[in-house]
Amino acid sequence: MKKLLALALVAIIAIGCLAGCGSSAKVKVIEIDLTSEEYAFGVDKTQPELLTEVNDFIKKIKEDGTFDEILNKYFGDGTPTPVTSAALDESKDQLVVATNAAFEPFEYMDGENYLGIDMEIAALLAEELGLELVISNMDFDSVCLSVGQQKCDIAMAGLTVNEARKEYVTFSDSYYNAAQRLVVMADDTTFDACTDAASVEAILNTYTLEDETVTKIGVQNGTTGQFYVQGDADWGFAGFGVECVGYKNGSLAVQDMINGNIKYVIIDSAPAKCITDAFNELG
Repeated sequence: MKKLLALALVAIIAIGCLAGCGSSAKVKVIEIDLTSEEYAFGVDKTQPELLTEVNDFIKKIKEDGTFDEILNKYFGDGTPTPVTSAALDESKDQLVVATNAAFEPFEYMDGENYLGIDMEIAALLAEELGLELVISNMDFDSVCLSVGQQKCDIAMAGLTVNEARKEYVTFSDSYYNAAQRLVVMADDTTFDACTDAASVEAILNTYTLEDETVTKIGVQNGTTGQFYVQGDADWGFAGFGVECVGYKNGSLAVQDMINGNIKYVIIDSAPAKCITDAFNELG
């Protein structure tokens, strides 16, 4: 089921594009972690009691095996459980979750239903708290801001813990370890001999903005990948001498790479695998 949903997402994005680039185009992920990150949920700073409840819940689902069962639905042979959102109604007791549902396998959509690791956790959390679940889908850049403005209670969007985001939210305990990975065309051998992040970065550092043809790398806007590519002191990333091109999601970035408009894509490892698998199934 998850593969069919990924294929559907990519097929929609690719309509009108594959004819120009050739539907046989293949892509691959360089299987080297470029960063080491922790995902956590961003809780409204004015709700310390919710933070305690969220941390207790994370501990509970990890200890009783529920979290592993959810992961198996997206990384194993399990079947994802669709999650529905109620309409926002301030007269009701609701848990309002901010997300960006274009980040498979953590949050994505099938029709009106939400799927993904974070979405299933959100549904179980709301049930645990005796609250009705409301999912507010928005651009990734707005997720933490919406919680900081008390428009939502919690951000659940594959969020990497970072000092800059702490301006808007209080992070829960971490629940998932993640990393950035490089996506290239399948016939690109540039990084085939690389064995670690340093060797990948050594190649990326050979590119400069003074090159006759500036190298372009695609990222999802507002994510760790963007800060990693363009450089950001708060994140501890030096950046590279390339043009960082932002997209609303990783699928759009990979499609643009297939179309020949950018050289590489750098996104989180789990979405990178889902996206490349889906594009290669279409090829």
